Amino acid sequence: MDVSGTNDFFLQLIFYIAGGVGFILLTLLVSNLLRPNRPGVIKQTPYESGEQPQGPAQIQFNARFYVLALVFILFEVELVFMFPWAVVFGDATLNQQTEGAWGWVAFTEVLIFILVLAIGLVYAWKQGHLDWVKAKPTVRDVKSPVPAELYKAINEKYKPKK
Repeated sequence: MDVSGTNDFFLQLIFYIAGGVGFILLTLLVSNLLRPNRPGVIKQTPYESGEQPQGPAQIQFNARFYVLALVFILFEVELVFMFPWAVVFGDATLNQQTEGAWGWVAFTEVLIFILVLAIGLVYAWKQGHLDWVKAKPTVRDVKSPVPAELYKAINEKYKPKK
């Protein structure tokens, strides 16, 4: 077993990692030395644009921003998985060795993958998660043996105190 080649590989790897970290540290140091440093009252505001902040910094964002971002990331990840699949799917030697069966297996796998993602997209769409403005909930007429006045009385009794 030849270990001299392995040692050379790890030495080169350590050299490149140290070179990358050193380059980053050197550029940060040089930029820190060259840039102007003129702090002021206006520059100390949160946005550094001279605009006074409006309201508190701790505000609540609508959850739809996050849901839309997650759906976007989901489909970006789908693309990341499809690139290696396309490379393996187009491998001519695998297709020749399996007499074309490899292509059909790979094609079926990606169709199942896309089908699962499409079902998730349809589910999110039907739930209204992709709608920017949510529809107002509708009150359904329910036939109940309990009179509506009793529900109102219970709601008034247990209403939270302000």
